[in-house]
Amino acid sequence: MTTRMTRLILYVRDVALLKNFYQEHFGLSVITEEIENEWVVFDAGGVELALHLVGEAFRAKPAGNHSGTNAKFVFTISSDLAQHRDKLAGAGVAVQSLKRYDGFDYAMYDGVDPEGNIFQVMKLD
Repeated sequence: MTTRMTRLILYVRDVALLKNFYQEHFGLSVITEEIENEWVVFDAGGVELALHLVGEAFRAKPAGNHSGTNAKFVFTISSDLAQHRDKLAGAGVAVQSLKRYDGFDYAMYDGVDPEGNIFQVMKLD
């Protein structure tokens, strides 16, 4: 049996806010599935990224600036990594400095979306 991941669903407090964030900063396009302010699915390359409105009991914002998730989204870009990072920083997005690890053929940086979800942007050498 062959199994492949086709969709990742992220439960969020504000679908419209994160829809705009991922469209503006990562150029993700919406596929045909969308219920305004409740559900949207992006074509994210080899997998779909779906944003689903979290249940009412979980909509209160947690303390601090991190949602408590243990997931990290990784985006690979072909454009200049430093320019991409600087563009997000200029838009007020919390991003860390560029980093590279010995023996790996890419550079990267981490950031935090408007609901505290961690993402990483990498560029292959």
